[in-house]
Amino acid sequence: MLVKLTSKNQLTLPKAIIADFQGSEYFDVTKENGRIVLTPVRPTRADAVRAKLADLGVSDTDVAEAVAWARRAR
Repeated sequence: MLVKLTSKNQLTLPKAIIADFQGSEYFDVTKENGRIVLTPVRPTRADAVRAKLADLGVSDTDVAEAVAWARRAR
């Protein structure tokens, strides 16, 4: 099947192809041997939290320090 790459680097996947991937919203994109490969993934809530923390610039060390601070005896 032929699809067109738009000026915004978007592709529309044909219904006949995407029908086998009902419920998949996200796809991992890789390049293999000159081909674009899409693999359906289901991000977990933990993945979403990690992504948000990364967007905010919060590191694993920051989280560990915050947990240690919160667990200190008063």
